[in-house]
Amino acid sequence: MVRIVFIAALLFTYSISNTSAQIKEFKEWLKSPKGDIATQPFAKKSLNKEECAQATAIIDSLWVESTAKRLHQEWSKMTLNNDSIKLACAVRTFGKTPQDGRSLYISMHGGGECPKEVNDEQWMNQIYLYEPKEGVYVAPRAPWNTWDLWHRKGLDELLEKLIQACVVFENVNPDKVYIMGYSAGGDGTWRLAPRMADKWAAASMMAGHPGGTSQINLYNLPFMIWMGEEDHAYERSRLAKEKGAIMDSLQALNPDAYIHQTNIIKGNGHWMYRADTASLGWMSQYRRNPYPKRVVWRQELVTREHFYWLSAPKNQLHHGLTIIANIEGNTINIERCDYSSLTIHLNDSMVDLDKKVTILYKGKKIAKKKPKRNISNLYNSIEARKDKRYIFPYSIKVDL
Repeated sequence: MVRIVFIAALLFTYSISNTSAQIKEFKEWLKSPKGDIATQPFAKKSLNKEECAQATAIIDSLWVESTAKRLHQEWSKMTLNNDSIKLACAVRTFGKTPQDGRSLYISMHGGGECPKEVNDEQWMNQIYLYEPKEGVYVAPRAPWNTWDLWHRKGLDELLEKLIQACVVFENVNPDKVYIMGYSAGGDGTWRLAPRMADKWAAASMMAGHPGGTSQINLYNLPFMIWMGEEDHAYERSRLAKEKGAIMDSLQALNPDAYIHQTNIIKGNGHWMYRADTASLGWMSQYRRNPYPKRVVWRQELVTREHFYWLSAPKNQLHHGLTIIANIEGNTINIERCDYSSLTIHLNDSMVDLDKKVTILYKGKKIAKKKPKRNISNLYNSIEARKDKRYIFPYSIKVDL
């Protein structure tokens, strides 16, 4: 049964006597919102660190309540919608709930370009294929019956909805979300892990074909490869070994990044006789870092506007365009950017927002500004990202 907790009262948990006039105005506006928040004078005023924390807590609570209302019907039917695309979900829950919230394992079935009944059978198999010691295990049914059933346009939004529903209804920690898949589901993992790397804590690919995917986006995402040594169809085994070697090279150049493990199971073909179940324990040791100091972002065939703490111009998104940026102290260095501009989102966990922030492009200073936290940025960032961790009080757009 779906559980809903409406927490409107939490929007007003802070005593009026302990909050600033600006926070009071914000609370009053929330009782009866009128107009775009960006047009409200209180939303543009600068916040200090304490006020920012209060406003963030209010917006976080507001997001939980609004998401519960928005997804209640869909989650009660265990079918999520994105326009005409539907994602049916089978859910199993294991173990006791940890203090920091549950883990979420999204497990994608095999099949592909075959009759619906075959893909349905593969889905039923995937539901019972893995059992984590702790966590919410969700086996979704792919929306299509095509060879690319796990990496077509429109799927990203459904998976984001799935995470949101599990955070709100199943007490999932958004930093403990894992993606995995077998056969055609492994094809999907090759593609979804890099392009949505900012959503996952770790990923595991089982018996899938990588196509022309790149692994450079996996800089901050631990990634496993599982393949039977005798799985020669479509050259899967050879390609898995090649991709493992590429990951080895990437990690050799970046010793603190590209955490990975390649497992080629001797004597096995496409079926690995559950050797790959070890992936759940391996993934569970990792947590997502939503604010990594270094971000490597290359657009995949299905493009995305946001990635970790960066946003690219929506009208310029194109396969292969790349951004590389890092944070050191209060300095952001953009090493590469294939766009005409870039938006950088910051919070107090990433830099000291009470001091000036310097922006470098290829080592040359292009901006130095004193950040101003405000409610408008906080509110609009979670509206854009729909992720509790991506609430940013300050954003700066730089033209390159």
